[in-house]
Amino acid sequence: MKNKKPNVIIMYADDLGYGDVGCYGGERIPTPHIDRLASGGLRFTEGYAAAATCTPSRYSLLTGEYPWRNEEAAILAGDAPLIMASDAPTMPRMFQEAGYSTGIVGKWHLGLGSGGLDWNQDISPCPLDIGFDYSYILAATNDRVPCVYVDGRRVDGLESDDPIEVTYDPHRPFPGLPTGRNNPELLRMMYSHGHDMSIVNGVSRIGYMRGGEAALWDDETMADVFLDKAVTFVNDHSQEPFFLYYAFHQPHVPRLPGPRFVGKSGLGPRGDVIMEMDWCVGQLLDTLEEQGLREDTIVIFSSDNGPVLNDGYRDQAVELVGDHRPAGDLRGGKYSMYDGGTRVPFILSWPGTVDSGSSDALVCHTDFYASFAALLDQPLSADAAVDSFDVSAALLGQNARGRTELVTEGTQAKTVLRQADWVFIPPHPGPAVNTDVDIELGNSPEPQLYDLRRDLSQQRNLADENPSMVESMEARLADMRACRGTRPGTKP
Repeated sequence: MKNKKPNVIIMYADDLGYGDVGCYGGERIPTPHIDRLASGGLRFTEGYAAAATCTPSRYSLLTGEYPWRNEEAAILAGDAPLIMASDAPTMPRMFQEAGYSTGIVGKWHLGLGSGGLDWNQDISPCPLDIGFDYSYILAATNDRVPCVYVDGRRVDGLESDDPIEVTYDPHRPFPGLPTGRNNPELLRMMYSHGHDMSIVNGVSRIGYMRGGEAALWDDETMADVFLDKAVTFVNDHSQEPFFLYYAFHQPHVPRLPGPRFVGKSGLGPRGDVIMEMDWCVGQLLDTLEEQGLREDTIVIFSSDNGPVLNDGYRDQAVELVGDHRPAGDLRGGKYSMYDGGTRVPFILSWPGTVDSGSSDALVCHTDFYASFAALLDQPLSADAAVDSFDVSAALLGQNARGRTELVTEGTQAKTVLRQADWVFIPPHPGPAVNTDVDIELGNSPEPQLYDLRRDLSQQRNLADENPSMVESMEARLADMRACRGTRPGTKP
């Protein structure tokens, strides 16, 4: 082993479902490289994101804190301020303190600046201020403006005589600026709901922007751009321990694969971009092998939340899905309190150290912070990683004892409690189904209780048959929400 400390790479997909990849039962979309990672590593069958949407999950991954503790940890606009304080304890900062070089490549979506951001100047605060030594990101999502890459503190490729202007005020679009709503004839991909504002690369987005023409990204080459940055980071730091957070933009909308993947899946652009992402996984694994780093590197692959088909564009994801089940046997998907919203592909590979196989240990992305701190003998202060548990033994396959309980959330910080095999969904107001995306949300005026060991698809509500368990779990959830943290040693 070249390094005394293992390198760590977290590959984080965007809106990839439990049933979208082969090693979790998917049969329609070829994912040979993710499957290769699983065949040589540990595949978790009960691995969870903290939330059924992107910003909250990413916040929880980097802070070790449940997202509902921070009211700003909701789906952010593209010009939102950073939702973490610059001096807050974070996982990348912990890696820095352990002697690691740290980098993020890909989707950020945790805010930048402190409000009223001028995209034409140095951006502060940004990932460089919360523990990353290197940062090459898209600020929010690929369906939101500004449609530019941010390299460190500056917009990449921005020319001083063509400044960027951005607004998310729906009542103040830039005069004369074409939009999807007013100029559908300019679109090469039609929106279905929302996503009808500024047009970039023939696709209308959320929000308005103008200027910065030389800096605008090209959707079809985005995967290659981020892959190149990730490979370069690995090559540049091959002689020292590193932590890389490689956050894919696939299969989030708009789905515009590079030419080599167009039409390859037979399921339309959604299937094509999953194949493209899988190829990127393989390329980075090949880089590790070429550098002789594969046995020195812990590689984790997972997703920020469950799947969605039509999430704002008419790209035939619904029409072509056929018998493919993106969430597998799970109920719900993105935005949902049911397991399809948060139970996701979750693979850890460390050849020569972690045996291959599967594990039913209950683990969550929130736990990476405390688990890697324990692995590296890094102390945690009482205000750090307050909801993160050291499940390193489970992650490394040494036992199957993960968490005993876990809180996840759907949208609007509506929380769910998992204890052992049981999951409790309190009564929540709101529609039962998000009709825009055709996904059950889990809202109900009645409490819901499911035994996941016998009812994986959450079809039989056992709340009426187990009133004492409902009462106990409801009280426990309320207690956890009222407490400052759930990790032993944190302050109440």
